[in-house]
Formats: sequence, structure tokens, C-alpha cells
Amino acid sequence: MIVAEVVLGARAWLPWAVGLAALGVAAILWSYLRSSGPAGVKVAAGLLKASALMALAVCLIEPLFSGTRPRPKSNLFLILADNSRSLQIHDPGRRATRGEQLQRLLADKSAWLTRLEQDFDVRRYAFDSRLTPLGDVKQLSFDGDASAVVGALKSLAERYQGRPVAGVLLLTDGNATDLDPDVRWRDFPAVYPVAFGAAADLADVSVAKVSVSQTNFEAAPVTITAEIERRGLAGKAISLQVLDEAGKVVEHRTARNTAEGKPLVERFELRPEKAGIGFYTVTAAIAGEEQLADEPEKSTEATLLNNRRLALVDRGGGPYRVLYVCGRPNWEFKFLHRGIDEDDELQLVGLVRIAKKEPKFTFRGRPGERTNPLFRGFDNQDDEQAEQYDEPVLIRLFPPSGPRDESELKGGFPKSAEELFGYHALIFDDVESGFFTHDQLSLVQQFVSQRGGGFLMLGGRNSFANGGYQRTPVAELLPVYVDRGEPRPAAEGYRLLLTREGWLQPWVRLRGTEEEERRRLAELPAFKTLSYAGAIKPGAAVLAGVQGDGPENLPALVVQQFGRGRAAALLVGDLWRWHLRRQEGAPSDLEKAWRQTVRWLVADVPRRVEVETQRRSNGADPTTDITVRVRDKLFEPLDNASVLVRVRTPDGREIELTAEPSARAAGSYETSFASRTPGAYRATAVAKAEDAGDVGERAFGWTLEPAADELRALAPNRDLLDHIARSTGGETLSPAGLDAFVASLPNRKIPVTEAWSWPLWQQWPVFLFAVTCLVGEWGLRRLKGLP
Repeated sequence: MIVAEVVLGARAWLPWAVGLAALGVAAILWSYLRSSGPAGVKVAAGLLKASALMALAVCLIEPLFSGTRPRPKSNLFLILADNSRSLQIHDPGRRATRGEQLQRLLADKSAWLTRLEQDFDVRRYAFDSRLTPLGDVKQLSFDGDASAVVGALKSLAERYQGRPVAGVLLLTDGNATDLDPDVRWRDFPAVYPVAFGAAADLADVSVAKVSVSQTNFEAAPVTITAEIERRGLAGKAISLQVLDEAGKVVEHRTARNTAEGKPLVERFELRPEKAGIGFYTVTAAIAGEEQLADEPEKSTEATLLNNRRLALVDRGGGPYRVLYVCGRPNWEFKFLHRGIDEDDELQLVGLVRIAKKEPKFTFRGRPGERTNPLFRGFDNQDDEQAEQYDEPVLIRLFPPSGPRDESELKGGFPKSAEELFGYHALIFDDVESGFFTHDQLSLVQQFVSQRGGGFLMLGGRNSFANGGYQRTPVAELLPVYVDRGEPRPAAEGYRLLLTREGWLQPWVRLRGTEEEERRRLAELPAFKTLSYAGAIKPGAAVLAGVQGDGPENLPALVVQQFGRGRAAALLVGDLWRWHLRRQEGAPSDLEKAWRQTVRWLVADVPRRVEVETQRRSNGADPTTDITVRVRDKLFEPLDNASVLVRVRTPDGREIELTAEPSARAAGSYETSFASRTPGAYRATAVAKAEDAGDVGERAFGWTLEPAADELRALAPNRDLLDHIARSTGGETLSPAGLDAFVASLPNRKIPVTEAWSWPLWQQWPVFLFAVTCLVGEWGLRRLKGLP
């Protein structure tokens, strides 16, 4: 129904019409008051004559009905139909799926659609991950892997920008997979969503999301956290599994008595068998229905497409090279070396001093001999190669892979940043500051702050304050002050304890439960050597302490962030006593502790090539933005590099991309990849310097699971549809209300309209009414015998 207003065509005649009407009514009243006859008959006859007179008086002012209406076929009206998998769901109490209901609604014989096409130029589209024109409703297959609601609306708004679009009829369940909080809805035409699906919860188990965290706890360095949602399955147990890439079940558990409607959070701790990029699959199903993936019709659930998700585990980055510097041979290096040898991702390089530099006395050597007699008989008899009297005697110890090159550590501790920055972590054990030059100590500080390496100082008689590190660059990076307070008297024994912060760090613990860990700590022997820490620096964390003869605990393990890297102080100087209590044939806790500690030191050390990925949706195919950061040997941003990204898709295709320099940051290179095939993506970024020399490479990956994202929730997302309608000036509709909606469209805001008018005074019913009233009055008087 079109709303109109009454307009007077001859407004100047209004006073005359009112005066004539009043005069006529007065004359009729005077006439009937003087006549004789029944009062009811006189009133009825008078009203009939007055009505006729009023109708004729109204005609004098020429009343018109006037308004606006959409100009036929001049306005566009867009119909947007969801073609995704979620429309295959059967709602409770309905035999037809949501998609079948949508198809019936769009049938060519629909009354609302016929009426809509009379006034508007109707264009029909379908969407899933992309937007396509829709001819016949039979083209809707409802097999799309995504619901790009925002992307489809944005594409239509851009396509018809500047055109007269009266509105968009959005037929969907609202479970969008491309939500964008920054979308500008006011730039869209009015959207009228029609929600399909019942609000009642369907029977369903879904893996809502998974996240991966990595620790340095050796028994389980990877934790996969899965959030499971369940609906309509009160009292039923849920079977959870983690599978590796070969389909082997890594872990299986059953969750019982879970609360209805509340997310179930499960954590799976596992140890990958190989380093590098790996993908695990987390599955959830009703207990007893784990094998129905190929027979969904037999399942109790509404859908099985949301019962699994992929988890990306990155155990790459190695091998990590650790430089151990020791002032004298001791037991610590033995157990540290043993522990690291069992880890394929760690390589320990040792620089051990077996004799300090000493003055040359002629009576101690042969006449004319300038080199230290300790090296007499070895192959390096050249005076330029053999250690002199004024040089310390050092031994270089390398992992089985050997040195990086023949010159590694030949001149002792590195004297250049390029040489030192080739390591990922440094460990100083019982070596005084005088062993290093001031420049070398400054390099150590730069190694942590600029390069982002890890640094650990062990306790001993030549460490910390006893080693003369006060007012040195190394003292600045240590988490403890070495120049404050007075040392306390040594105790007869120190018992190791974990602090509150220490209990929260997996790499500090060696057992899986708190009870087992407390028992292990109680069985540790008492340590005899503890370096003194004057105070703890602000921002540092004490992870372990020792209890001596006094009532208070003293710090034993302190850590802090320093610049890009991290530093730790292990103040106990005789950890080797730990190994003495080991039972014959049992694994060494000390070696395990060393592996976890070194893993923590190198965990976040950057490489020369680092990669960051970010997923975004462009309305069609999800796009992964890839940022590659490249650094030179001094770990400064490297410009003018060439960066290639090789991507392997889930279907086995190899695609090579070129990353272009970023305008936002030096040393950053950017590219993007449009993912079309669901599954796991593997990629490698390879960087070369300007002179074509190799800088490094980094393996990375990502996952694409649009069907699982879309079917995370099965109930229609009416909140989203209401938000879209309010933000664009539309209205949320129901399928049953489309006829009324189409009938009301002419009264809504339409871009292209036309004016119309209907002259009431020229219409024959008006004159027929006046004549009927006059004839009726005349007949009534004659019938009742009135004059």
C-alpha cells in the first residue's frame, strides 16, 4: 500500500465552499424544523441532503491524492543467496534442509518475487567464498567451504557504486567466516537479512579452535590446547584424539560429565619426533562414533565437518650453537656436554682454559724457546701458532659436526661481533672478567641486547663479584647486582627450592606433577658453593632459591630480559653434586636440567631470516600476508636483499613468490598468497644478499579450514544479521514476512521515484454519492408523506 497525502487543487475556493456549505446546512435545518412529521424521518432526510451538499462543496476545492512511488524498473534490488555447507543442515522439526527452504523461497512462482520484479530491476547472486551471478535456483548446490558475507556485500557495494540500489535481500544463516570489525557499513546500501535456521541447539560436537604453545620441558615441549564446544548432547561422553601427519593416534582421551553449553578446554602435551614444521590433527566426536567420518548419515550429530582442526607445530630454528667458556676444567662441563649431546637441535662448543697466562722464565724452558713448554711435542711448533707464555692455554671442544670453519675460536674468545653473533647462547663458568678484554665484554653485552642471544653465568669462585665483574658491561646485563651489600658467611649446605615464579616455568621443572617435583627436590643433595648476589634487579624474576643456615632463602636462579635477548644467573657453583644421587641405570636429572636450561636460553633467539604470517579475507579467497625480516651478520636490517618464498599447497603444487621490499620497515620484505585449497600449507623463505651470497632460509606454514570455521556454530547468527540491518538502514526479516515487506517497499526510501496524483473531485463515485443522497432524501420524504 502506497502512502499518499491530500492536496487541495483550488485552495482559493475554500472560504466560499465553507460558506456555501454552512449556508446550505442552515437552510436544510430551518426547512426541516418547520415541517411536520416523525422526528427520525426528518433527521435521516436532513442528513442525506446535507451529505450531498457537503460532497458538492468539497468538489469546489478540487481535492487530490498525491504521493511518490518507485519508478518502474529504474531501481535495482539485489538478492544475495548463501551457497555454503551450513545450508545443508536439518533443523529440528523440519524435513527440508535450510538450503531447500531457501530454494523454495526463490522459486519463480513466488508471489513476493513476482511483485518485486514488477517495480524493480532484480539481480540475483549466490556467494560462498566468492560472489557469482545466480540464474536458476537449481544452481545452488550448498557445497561452498566458506560464507564470505562481508566480502559479498562489499563486492556488490563496489560493483553498483553510484547506481540506484534500493536494497539487498540477504538470504543466509549469518554464520560468516570473514568478519571484519573495521568494515564501514554506512557505505553499503540497505541490507534486509532473511535468517534461515532454528534457534534451538542441534546435537553437535565441534573443535572450535586450537592453539599451540611451546616450552622447554623436555618430556613434552609442545602443548596443543583445544577448545571443544558441544550442544544437545547432555550426558554423552566425548572422544578426543590427536593424530600426526601419518594418521597415527598420538594421544586419545575421553571427556565425561562435561557441562552442557560450556566450552571444554583440553590440553595435549606431546613431543614431536622430528624437528621443523609439523601438522597435527585434533578430532572430537561422540564416544563410539569416531569412525563415522565417511558415513555422516549414521551420526547423531547434525554435521561432522566441524569435528577436526589442524594444529601447526614449528620446531624449527635449529641447530642452535652454544659457546661455553670455562676458566678451568671442572665437572659442570662434563654433564652439560653429556646432556646437550642427546639433543639434535643443540650444539655445544667449548672453550676451556687449562692454564692461565704466566711470565716467561728462562730456566723453565730450553735456550731460545719462546713458546710454552706445555705444548712441546705437538704439531703446532710454529711460534706464530703455539701459545706464548703471556697467553692462556685454551682447548677448543667441538660437537660431532665439527667447527664452522678452521679458524673458529683459534684466537680464543671472539674479538668481533661477526664471529660472536654466529652463536645463539653464551655460558660463562668460573671465569674471571680479566680473561676478556673490555671490548670483548662489550661484545657480550651487544650479543644479548642487539643480537638477541641468551646468556648464562654459573656460580664459582671466579664468577660474579669474585670474578671482578663489577662495573663491566657484563654486570649491566646480569639480573643481579654484583657490587652491592656484603657477602654472608658460607653455610654448611644449601637446599634447592623453587619459588612461585619457578613453579610456573616448565623448563625449571623436571617432573610432570607438583607432588613428584617436590619429592625430587627433597631428594637432592646439599650444595656447598653459592656465589653471592647483592640484590635482584628490577624486572628480574627469581625462579629458584636455596635455604642455608639462616631463616631466609637466598637466590639461586635469576632471569631477566635484556634488550632483544635474555640473561640468567645460576649462582650455585657445584651442580655436579646433583648427579651423585642418581641411581644406577636411571636417566640423569642433571643432564635433563641442562638440556631444558639451554633450550630456554635459545628458545627466542632470532635468526637472520624470520617470517611472520597474518591471515586476512578479501571477500573471495582467504589471503595470507607474508612478511620476511632479513638481517646481516651484525643482525642489523639488511636492505637490497632478494627474497623468494616457495609454497607447497595441500594438493602438492609448488608455487614460487618474490617478496618485495616493505615501505614500512627496513629489512622487511612482503608478499601474499591467496589460499584456495583447504588443508596445510608449507613454505620456505630463502634470502640472498646483494652479492648473491646466502643469508639463510626459514621454513614456516599455515592452515586453511574454512568449513570448520563456518560450522563452528550451527544456530543462525541473528545478532550479526541484526547488526548489519541496523548499520545499513535495513531490517531483519523472516521468510514468512516477505510478502508484507515487498508491499511496503514503495513507502521506504527509494533512490529513483516519480510523483503521482489522483483527482478526487473528478471521480464518478463522488458524484454518484451526491446523487444517491439527494434521491434517497427525495424518496424518503415521498414515502413518509413529508412536504
